[in-house]
Amino acid sequence: MKEWMKRNWQFVTTGISGILIIVGWLVGNEVGDFWTAVIFLSAFVIGGFEQAKEGIQATIKTKKLNVELLMILAATGASIIGYWFEGAILIFIFSVSGALETYTTNKSKREITKLMAFQPERAFLLLPNGDLKEIAAKDLQLDDMVLVRPGESVPIDGVIVRGSTTLNEAAINGESVPAMKSAGSEVFGGTVNVSSAITVKVTQTFDNTIFSKIIRLVETAQSEPSKTARFIERFEDAYVKAVLLFVLVMMFLPHFALGWSWNETFYRAMVLLTVASPCALVASVTPATLAAISNGARHGILFKGGVHLENLRGIKAIAFDKTGTLTNGTPVLTDRLFAENVDKQEIINMVVALERQSLHPLAAAITQDLDAEVTKNITEIEITDVPGWGVQADYKGEIWQVGKAGFVGTESAREFLSGAFEKLASEGKTVVYVAKSGVVLAMFALKDTCRPEAMRTIKALQAKGIKTIMVTGDNEQTGAAIQAELGMDQVVSGCLPEKKVDVIKELSVSYGSVAMVGDGINDAPALAHAAVGIAMGKGTDIAMETADVVLMKNDLEKIPYAFALSKRLYWISWQNICFAIAVILVLITANVFQLINLPFGVVGHEGSTILVILNGLRLLKSNQG
Repeated sequence: MKEWMKRNWQFVTTGISGILIIVGWLVGNEVGDFWTAVIFLSAFVIGGFEQAKEGIQATIKTKKLNVELLMILAATGASIIGYWFEGAILIFIFSVSGALETYTTNKSKREITKLMAFQPERAFLLLPNGDLKEIAAKDLQLDDMVLVRPGESVPIDGVIVRGSTTLNEAAINGESVPAMKSAGSEVFGGTVNVSSAITVKVTQTFDNTIFSKIIRLVETAQSEPSKTARFIERFEDAYVKAVLLFVLVMMFLPHFALGWSWNETFYRAMVLLTVASPCALVASVTPATLAAISNGARHGILFKGGVHLENLRGIKAIAFDKTGTLTNGTPVLTDRLFAENVDKQEIINMVVALERQSLHPLAAAITQDLDAEVTKNITEIEITDVPGWGVQADYKGEIWQVGKAGFVGTESAREFLSGAFEKLASEGKTVVYVAKSGVVLAMFALKDTCRPEAMRTIKALQAKGIKTIMVTGDNEQTGAAIQAELGMDQVVSGCLPEKKVDVIKELSVSYGSVAMVGDGINDAPALAHAAVGIAMGKGTDIAMETADVVLMKNDLEKIPYAFALSKRLYWISWQNICFAIAVILVLITANVFQLINLPFGVVGHEGSTILVILNGLRLLKSNQG
């Protein structure tokens, strides 16, 4: 009951205000003017106190006028000329719309943040002697072992070291179908163990779990309004001042120019003060934006603020990093070619020794494939990693290099084995060369498979008129082969990490607003320079921190959905804005011609506020894009 009151106390006070108005209307003639005024004044205070407090505090803090003050002035003015009932009705309906707006805004925020309730608080630490110790999840350390039994939540991000099970990962990625997990599989805090007990080795501190990242992103999203919302906030102050000036003129001009009585003139000025208030206009965008952000969150798309969701609509082209974004990022070794009369075993031993110390996905693929064939572990070796090119080392007085053609010597690489490179590259394979003292000894070909959803995503974006560009460090032949496989509009090949920002700038000149999708550390600068940066949720921390939008499920097909959501937000926001302005103009005109009274003006004005809020809430519903 206490929690319910905390969430709904505005509705309670509004209800009490409404009851007092009904009582005053029913017994007003019997109890006299004094007690009638007391009843209606009580309705004023109970129903309008919160709105008045917010209005006054906001004015003091920002030194700007707002709609709450207009409503207070209108109700006070109506009471001064004896229209207690009408003034009370004004406060009541204004309180209803305020309570509804607070409720719907909080509902939108809860839609985004409700997954925080899944964040585990306790964990069962597995001690070296086999005993279990219950501790706070936040106290877990790296490499701790925790036991997760069926029905329990995984307390923290880690890797399964014993057992297999199915996990419900809906809290993280929105996927309702449980995922099979076995030894070596990654697991995330907040997911639910469905079938069997597992032992998990902790790989992240509590502050760096996926859940913690989501919470930080949500907090950012809730505090950053869209451009349209910011414009309306700036517009509100000027508009309120204009209304007050217009009301001041209406309090005198009709009496002298049209012969209205002073009572009628003042009454019409109060009606004007009511109907000209921009309540509906102010509520046109923010609830709709929060609803759209929460919609995206339910589908695994986290926007770091309404401005980024709004910006998506204007994107004309989208650039994709290749490895780990369009492809699975786990290439496999498909071909190995050696020069004549070379020691193949020596080459394999040396390549593994160098590539073991590299973090590049190609190096990991080569090491995984060749590791079993190593006959001599070369450990006393220091390598130099040249980002974007390869690795090299000085071993026994000779320089060994593993990397791109331009790294080992472009001309000799291209001539190696009579142009074998051309055939491999035309098949979409990436070629890595091995050179010793400037002489190419071998070449290894690897191929990274495309994500199954990548082609569908590209087609969906192109259907919306958005150009798709792949940005890759691969050579032109490999880039062209993958471009053809995916059906993309353009490919930028041979792009080193430090050149990606320049590519984004050039594409912006050609197309206008350009978005960037990436997952790695080397994508972070480009994500920051793009009009909208989109990071894959399983990418690096820096990419997620830099990006404007995060795909928590790593699902590229959510990108067209995000674009469709942005367009829906735009149209619904402008529907609300146009409707709010139209209602204000109609009511002002009707008041000038004495066609409406104060209660009708209140109902028309506050009714429009409620309608735009409800219209914005349509964005909580899924769309097919």
